[in-house]
Amino acid sequence: MNRTIFYKNKPVITGASAAAGPKESGGAIGKYIQTKSKDDMFGEKTFEKAESKMLYTAVRNALIASGRLEEDINALIAGDLLNQIISATFTARRMNTGYFGVYNACATFTEALTLGGMMIDGGYYKNVICATSSHFSSAERQYRYPLELGCTRPPQSQWTVTGAGACVLSDKGNGPKLVASTVGKVVDYGVVDVNNMGAAMAPAAADTLITHFGETGLSPSDYDMIVTGDLGTLGTRILKDLLFEKGFDIEKQHVDCGELVYNLNEAEYQGGSGAGCISLVFNSYLYDLLLKKKVKNVLLMATGALLSSVSSQQGESIPGVAHAVVLES
Repeated sequence: MNRTIFYKNKPVITGASAAAGPKESGGAIGKYIQTKSKDDMFGEKTFEKAESKMLYTAVRNALIASGRLEEDINALIAGDLLNQIISATFTARRMNTGYFGVYNACATFTEALTLGGMMIDGGYYKNVICATSSHFSSAERQYRYPLELGCTRPPQSQWTVTGAGACVLSDKGNGPKLVASTVGKVVDYGVVDVNNMGAAMAPAAADTLITHFGETGLSPSDYDMIVTGDLGTLGTRILKDLLFEKGFDIEKQHVDCGELVYNLNEAEYQGGSGAGCISLVFNSYLYDLLLKKKVKNVLLMATGALLSSVSSQQGESIPGVAHAVVLES
């Protein structure tokens, strides 16, 4: 069965916004980020509360940018990396809208866009907000080690992005349009290293792209940009090798948000990661490119490693998933 959806009534992104910590704000896309914090705490007492405030800020600013009111929004579709997706849930708690809490790890943002696109295209809803976030300090102590332990980082590791992004999908309006989605399937190559997310996610990314090209009849050259979420430097190399074996070359079109978000001379190893990585980059830099028609079309694919601290401690391998959406200016 086909996994690619073509939207007949193309949903419009009528507003977008991103918020980030100081490390991300000082990186390569910093000038495009709408809300920049001077520290990682965002005026809160815990990292978890800071992440929730950051996500709420991005959601509110996207709503303002769209020209919609809160009562115009049918639902918030949001997720994050924390247990019970508390950042998204506590954001929804402050809003008078419907709420879909979604989780596909770092692939959550394009999952939200796909589900939101179906709701708008089907005529069920008029406006939905799609949003995700991550925070280095909250994710690090949940998935790896307590920050106070001061563990060294291996060279294959990535730095979880402290950032959030949100956009408003509408049935009418001006802005980039959602054209199609290819839903990813879970792929597991047996990677067990919790510090090597790129290797765990790359096979799923390759599967989704191969499926997308096969079901749409398109090729990499049909896109101005092919953007992956957070494969990082190592994961990107693996993805390109896997695609090349199947006859696809994405070298000219490909950009990885994990490689883009930080200045490469920093000690962030393989680049950025996290559910907020792709939503931060898209809702600031990429949205600006589409809005100003500097690019005609973008294939945006978020990549997720579906692990938990419990599964890793029990020796389970790390499944990956990747969802792709097509956007046109």
